[in-house]
Amino acid sequence: MTPAVVRHDSRASKPPRGVPMTAMTRTTDPTVTDPIVAHPTVTDPVVDALRLGDVDVDPLPPVPDELATERVTERATEHPARTRPRGVSRGLVLALISAVGFATSGSFAKALLEAGWSPGAAVTARIAGAALALGIPALWLMRHRLRAFVDNAGVIIAYGVVAVAGSQLFYFNAVTHLSVGVALLLEYLAPVLIVGYVWLRTRRTPAPATLLGATLSMAGLALVIDLFGGIGIDPVGLLWGLAAACCNATYFLLAARDTKGLPPIALAAGGMVVGGVVLALVGVVGLVPMVATTRPVALASMTAPWWVPVLGLVLLAAAVAYGFGVAATRRLGSTVASFVGLTEVVFAVLIAWLLLGELPGLVQLAGGALILAGVAAVKIGESRA
Repeated sequence: MTPAVVRHDSRASKPPRGVPMTAMTRTTDPTVTDPIVAHPTVTDPVVDALRLGDVDVDPLPPVPDELATERVTERATEHPARTRPRGVSRGLVLALISAVGFATSGSFAKALLEAGWSPGAAVTARIAGAALALGIPALWLMRHRLRAFVDNAGVIIAYGVVAVAGSQLFYFNAVTHLSVGVALLLEYLAPVLIVGYVWLRTRRTPAPATLLGATLSMAGLALVIDLFGGIGIDPVGLLWGLAAACCNATYFLLAARDTKGLPPIALAAGGMVVGGVVLALVGVVGLVPMVATTRPVALASMTAPWWVPVLGLVLLAAAVAYGFGVAATRRLGSTVASFVGLTEVVFAVLIAWLLLGELPGLVQLAGGALILAGVAAVKIGESRA
């Protein structure tokens, strides 16, 4: 085996390759033309040659992009809260905006009902108007990808029929047999249903914090809607209320799906179109009364035209609520998003205070605090899980 030949290289006009800057020192010797010289700390000639750049050594092979991508993906899957904190924060903000939007529906709808509108007409106007408000920007956004609507037709139809039209119809049928408080409590069992569904599907017991959060949220909801002040149970109404809860749970489960090439606004717009058609057909056949008037309405301690609450229902209670809700659910997941959605009841009480002058009581405020505590507990439980 021929020993390696080490040649002395006096080239000092450029820093030698492979030498870290910490190994370089400056000299004040006037006989040295280059102020930077290398001082090897190891006497091995081969090592010296490597530092002086006489022997070319190939660098270590780079890690393939595919392997790096897989490692990043694995870390993001195992620790989503650590790798995407900004996305989760945005999801919470979007979910709260959606909850505020949904919360305005009660005050705007009540103004119309007191002016002579039927619940079916108010809901149909809300959904049909939102289909137009969301449909135009959605078509513009998807103008080069209209095929995505066809590819996701099943999800869009299910979202419109079940999550939009079904939840509205079943809730109003429940109210005809139950008190409003009991009907709301049944409809907002959706988060608990989602926890049970995920439990059965994954066969993984929910985290203790999640179960605690569910208990706190349900207790707070009962206080906010004054459940114990006007309780009444009817078997038929109970079935309608549970059906509305299933539709509400379906809304979050479908919204959480990452549909291929279909952004949140497109899914919401498609659902509004399908839901509006279903509600219109139900009204045409006479299953739901459709009565609308043009009389002025009382809103925020003043008289306003009938179209003011209609616009509120269309833009805030439907377009903003459903559009932001889908975007939030995709970031947070169905479980956390559904519990954050319970804050809608708290916001509804506050908005009714501002627009209708209905002052909330101490019990309702305490219930709102329990709901917020429950949402925080669920978020902690899901993050740890």
